[in-house]
Amino acid sequence: MSSSAPRLILLLLAAFILFAAVGATDHIVGANRGWNPGINYTLWANNHTFYVGDLISFRYQKMQYNVFEVNQTGYDNCTTEGAVGNWTSGKDFILLDKAKRYYFICGNGGCFNGMKVSVVVHPLPSPPSAAVATTHTKSAAPVVATTVVKAVVAVVSSIWFGSGWI
Repeated sequence: MSSSAPRLILLLLAAFILFAAVGATDHIVGANRGWNPGINYTLWANNHTFYVGDLISFRYQKMQYNVFEVNQTGYDNCTTEGAVGNWTSGKDFILLDKAKRYYFICGNGGCFNGMKVSVVVHPLPSPPSAAVATTHTKSAAPVVATTVVKAVVAVVSSIWFGSGWI
């Protein structure tokens, strides 16, 4: 372990604690079944609500599968042409940073065996008005903090899990 590894571990631990404290959501695709052929990912996605700043995580055999973010045509036809993202670590954390429909497929043939998922990401709820905010104990600060923390966690997690340390 390098001398900077303990600092990275502390940073990762702090990010995860802050991540949990502000109510961030990490949606693990397929739950305990992961990213594998023969799973109904449409049903899985329909049982989740996604918001801007949430993470979607893919867990799979590193050398066997992968994840591509594609457009609707790529999703419908199981093609990676024009893909906007590609992940191969086996533990991929992807920040859902825009309110839109996202399309993900396995790019090495798994898509034809059901390894594709589409999720609709909703905008964050509007912060309460000043009059309402004074009568409630919650503020809009956690919404901003959540988005920032999720971005940091996504980057640190991708570096951490994609580096071969775990």
